Amino acid sequence: MRHQPDRSVPLPLYQKIKDHILDQVKRGKLKHGMRVPSETELVERLGVSRMTVHRAMRELSEAGVVDRVQGIGSFVSAPPARTELMELKDIADDIKARGNVHSQKVKRLEAINATAEQAAYFDMPRGSRLFHSIIVNYEDEAPVQVEDRLIRPSFAPGYLGHDFLTVPSTRYLRSIADATKMEHSVCASMADDQVCELLGFPEPRSVMILTRRTWVGEMAVSRSVFSYPGDTYSLFSCRTME
Repeated sequence: MRHQPDRSVPLPLYQKIKDHILDQVKRGKLKHGMRVPSETELVERLGVSRMTVHRAMRELSEAGVVDRVQGIGSFVSAPPARTELMELKDIADDIKARGNVHSQKVKRLEAINATAEQAAYFDMPRGSRLFHSIIVNYEDEAPVQVEDRLIRPSFAPGYLGHDFLTVPSTRYLRSIADATKMEHSVCASMADDQVCELLGFPEPRSVMILTRRTWVGEMAVSRSVFSYPGDTYSLFSCRTME
């Protein structure tokens, strides 16, 4: 006989607080990137101890439901995702498909000497030369994506001299060679100061971060980090299983 939980045993107070917040998220009253009531507000509203509220918020943070930012507050996380296959699309095409106007602004374009971490993405020695760019993509003049790229120079030797206002970065790189392998990870995080400034956030907010590493043949040729406003963008992947 399957064991049935004893419904007569009351839930701990911290669990009730967790369930309350989870229900608000599920019903859409608390959306991705929105600030969750502070611990002080929850103590006053629910009539429980600060220790009880602190445990509930800590466990929600550990479960990836909220992002806690010291001295600022807690924010609803975007749901973490992981996908085996994601089409390499140009954000310019997506924006134009919605009938809107796409534009880019190049914020940084330079050659750098790779740190140990950066070099490891390309299986290169520390100090190897890489190209680095930070470009902001706009939809109808509103910033919607920050792309931070590292490029292997031998793959795109003309990268630093390219006119990105004429041919956007993703389209330009695809014109050189088609990717043979891509590695993706998707997560939610609080935007750092640079991303907040580039996306026009007046205060820290949650962003969706897509990290992509691309190979051509056996060689890793680029590593890109794309940051999107967490409350306005979602990623979609569809795969036909044979």
